[in-house]
Amino acid sequence: SVLSRYENQITILSDYLEEFPETDEPVWILGRQHHLNTDKSKLLLDISARLWFTYRRKFSPIGGTGPSSDAGWGCMLRCGQMMLAQALICRHLGRDWQWEKHKKQPEEYHRILRCFLDRKDCCYSIHQMAQMGVGEGKSIGEWFGPNTVAQVLKKLALFDEWNSLAVYVSMDNTVVIEDIKKMCWYPPQSSSVAHSSAHLHRSALGRNKNTAGFCTGWKPLLLIIPLRLGINHINPVYIDAFKECFKMPQSLGALGGKPNNAYYFIGFLGNELIYLDPHTTQSFVDWEENGTVDDESFHCQQAPHRMKIMNLDPSVALGFFCKEECDFDNWCSLVQKEILKQQSLRMFELVQKHPPHWPPFIPPTKPEVTTTGAELIESTDKLFELEEEFEILSV
Repeated sequence: SVLSRYENQITILSDYLEEFPETDEPVWILGRQHHLNTDKSKLLLDISARLWFTYRRKFSPIGGTGPSSDAGWGCMLRCGQMMLAQALICRHLGRDWQWEKHKKQPEEYHRILRCFLDRKDCCYSIHQMAQMGVGEGKSIGEWFGPNTVAQVLKKLALFDEWNSLAVYVSMDNTVVIEDIKKMCWYPPQSSSVAHSSAHLHRSALGRNKNTAGFCTGWKPLLLIIPLRLGINHINPVYIDAFKECFKMPQSLGALGGKPNNAYYFIGFLGNELIYLDPHTTQSFVDWEENGTVDDESFHCQQAPHRMKIMNLDPSVALGFFCKEECDFDNWCSLVQKEILKQQSLRMFELVQKHPPHWPPFIPPTKPEVTTTGAELIESTDKLFELEEEFEILSV
């Protein structure tokens, strides 16, 4: 019966894909090429495997007295969650991992999902993102732009020892190779800070070696490049370069959309962008006693949405994931070859050295304890304790 339901799902979604034009042009999804004429099912599986975060209702009030739903204001936060979740999927499960309805998934998958559940003790929850946004000048319940979400993710990642990401958000449309390498090879946090979260540090590091599958000293890189590709409308000169970014194997897509309507763009066909839409309100989902998550509502099982690239708001943020240093080096080569080649107006700059007129680059470290930070550290410790209990129960 499970197989029958799965086959029915493929049939239904394949019917939706008939809405795509008959074309020999490839469809690009996060660095993977698909052909509508020959492998619609693979395209379908690739899209449905992305974690899909939408508005939710009936979660615990943010900050204790705040909203219990993010409908109407949380769409860009949800898109940021989707981009980050894709990075974590690539980090722990690989880009070619696929999700299938009712199929048992590895523990890492459920652990990734638990990072994003709508609880104040989950490190990338709507609660943590909204509260961290206060430091970026955004009130809880206020709409975020792509750059604000990027800054919030960069701060929250400092508290996330398990995934141990280095998050670099470019400034002034410029990516500095020297700064990224300094950050990704930066030595572990000081002993005084480490002591304050000793349990978190020990439990996370002990698992990193097992789940990551390698130990090189390079912190996996989440690279986010906020851009303004025009004034009121996207400048057509950027379109080819923008599309090239979705072809790169390091691609995490783009955050953007239309004013006050955020979408997570995962690919393109011709001059149409393909995106996941967070504007569906679903009920809060918590994890089960065994640590698993009922995940059906976290995967979009409908036809993907499309929009003409010229309708895109010019304010966007590109995302890329480089698990190892060679991935980043390869990305730099692709940028030089495909993005910066013979362009009179470059989408962004890639430079080797830190610009001398900029302030010195200091790799970010976990901030001093604040109200939000203290709550996050305490809650993350509890989360790891719960996860250890789940692991014991599953043995």
